[in-house]
Amino acid sequence: MVPSKVFFTKGVGRHKEMLQSFEAALRDAGIEKFNIVCVSSIFPPGCKMINKVQGLTELKAGEVVFCVMARNATNEPNRLIASSIGLAVPSDPAQYGYLSEHHPFGETDQKAGEYAEDLAASMLASTLGVEFDSNQAWDEREQIYKVSGKIVKTTNITQSAVADKNGLWTTVISAAVFVP
Repeated sequence: MVPSKVFFTKGVGRHKEMLQSFEAALRDAGIEKFNIVCVSSIFPPGCKMINKVQGLTELKAGEVVFCVMARNATNEPNRLIASSIGLAVPSDPAQYGYLSEHHPFGETDQKAGEYAEDLAASMLASTLGVEFDSNQAWDEREQIYKVSGKIVKTTNITQSAVADKNGLWTTVISAAVFVP
């Protein structure tokens, strides 16, 4: 089975129980009614990105759904957490791309998102033979990747949250959800 479509979503949940906090984050992301199977980070060749609303209409409650998910949780009061999925798509539609998962503590949406995007782009660049210096800043490497003509798009979806001040579990998720 090679998925033909993907949509991106994110969510936050809070509850006194860790599991219910995760369930609330899934509900916030709109994917609570599926049996989710997390897979590794390959973006299928020719996979079409669709919006969340369209993706959800193509799936049924109880369906086994594959996704790449980043997840983070804490019950430490006021702690900043994030989850991010990065995407790098090759210019050749017959070539696979990469998705990356990043789940840090203490990073803003922007920082976590850029890091996840950089991870995906670096994995794809190394597969495609694009030479780069891993010590360069993301902005510099991003230009090298795009100038090479081998990477057409990079993006990310990121969710961050400050944990509940009273110690409730706070969970953040970001996901690339595959549609058959």
